[in-house]
Amino acid sequence: MRAEDVLAKVTTPLAAPAYPLGVYRFTDREYLNIFYRTDLDALCAIVPEPLEIDEPLVRFEVMHMGDVGGFGPYTEAGIAIPVRFGEERGEYLHAMYLNSFAAIACGRELSAYPKSLGEARLQVDSGALVGTLDIGSLRVATATMGYKHHPLSEEDALRQITVPTYMMKIVPGYDARPRIAELVRTQIADVTVKQAWTGPARLQLFEHVLAPLADLPVREVVLASHILTDLTLAPATVLHDYLTLEA
Repeated sequence: MRAEDVLAKVTTPLAAPAYPLGVYRFTDREYLNIFYRTDLDALCAIVPEPLEIDEPLVRFEVMHMGDVGGFGPYTEAGIAIPVRFGEERGEYLHAMYLNSFAAIACGRELSAYPKSLGEARLQVDSGALVGTLDIGSLRVATATMGYKHHPLSEEDALRQITVPTYMMKIVPGYDARPRIAELVRTQIADVTVKQAWTGPARLQLFEHVLAPLADLPVREVVLASHILTDLTLAPATVLHDYLTLEA
């Protein structure tokens, strides 16, 4: 393989890439969102500057990807934190867990999604929408919401899922120092809301060293939603280069 052929590749193994390049369109992406209040000090300990926190709020999400080009269906769970970058309000993605290696590798390498291995599920059980997250054989999170109790307006649904998203891109060098350390931004685009509902909800988080979601304890559930969409993920752009500022 010639040097120019190597430089045309963006992922390894060179002869069997883990994921395809392209625009990633999600069909029948189904959300269970639970917004809750937590401890401000706990949030301040994990949200990086220059992002700012106005309220101690967290969004726990479970998302079933019904069909994704290049990946197929999978389910993901994670934590997003409402923040502010200057005057722009958005969410900082703190942690995401799923069982698709291709989606993990693509999300971390091409963008900056904080993806790790986990087993998430979203299903209806006895009149409740139930989202769970397991790490190995241990339960980390259980979320329940009344199934389609009250309609949610399309405007409210879009407001919840289309805010700007901020993520940390860290790639280590061979000296154990970061080779890349950037705050990046992306935003969901081309969204079709197919269904949207709200209702009562509960959330339990359990201690796990590899998935420390319980470090952001649930003090009060504020809002829950169940949203079915089609959407496209936009490429990430750099907002803040920590290494340039350090130099």
